Amino acid sequence: MTATTTRDAGAPVRAATPPGFVRLTLLHARFHVLETVRIPMAVIGNLLFPTLAMFFFVVPQQVITSDPLLSVISVGGLAMFSVMSTFLFTFGVGVAEDRALPFDPYLRTMPAGAGPRLTGRVLSASLFALLGLVPLGLVAGIFTAAAPALPRLLLGVATLLAAGVPFLMLGLFVGYRLSSKAAIAVVQLVLFPLAFAGGLFMPAEMFPDWLATASTFLPSRAARDLVIGALSGVEVYAYALPVLLGWGVLFTVLAVWAYRRDEGRRFR
Repeated sequence: MTATTTRDAGAPVRAATPPGFVRLTLLHARFHVLETVRIPMAVIGNLLFPTLAMFFFVVPQQVITSDPLLSVISVGGLAMFSVMSTFLFTFGVGVAEDRALPFDPYLRTMPAGAGPRLTGRVLSASLFALLGLVPLGLVAGIFTAAAPALPRLLLGVATLLAAGVPFLMLGLFVGYRLSSKAAIAVVQLVLFPLAFAGGLFMPAEMFPDWLATASTFLPSRAARDLVIGALSGVEVYAYALPVLLGWGVLFTVLAVWAYRRDEGRRFR
């Protein structure tokens, strides 16, 4: 027995409504989250490394943990490293690996465009960046004197994500310009020198004068100081925001160029 459907001869045929931008974005975000959690080490490494660094190198130093400002400086630097590494690896290595798969060129031919796909990746990366801050915040709250008020804490988290945008763009540039194997090496070569020179591991206040001055022109140092300023209310050097915005514009231009070059190479 078969079922049949009928319609009036004069009834207009309505085309199916295509999914909107928000729905497509959430669909891509869900896809990236599921793809990431299927590799547990990708999540565990992001959660544990900054927290272990905090636990082994900061917590034993009572001079730091007993001082509220020094505690905030240490936590802010490691939190910035966590967000920076998440964005660089997600967009640098992740995009490069996706480009090596046959599914990626197919997605890029879809009429929805790159907007929902990129926004979904940003949402998933931001989620994992926030998750990486949870154990770090717990260790800081239990073992240090860092105790910013709730408005300061929320402002600090928002500043962390905003300050991570230039590194997101840098990751896109690496991901669209290099192969997956090369991207892993380049991300590591970029991430750790920027972290050390930016004062994310060792407070920049302990640097020699020449290095302390030079580091203020790096995006990692500018981002770190803006985050610490948001968390503690201390004054930030005057050109920190212009430095971060300048690097952000440069990395964005490079990312757009790399994307268009890759698209032209594949689809012309």
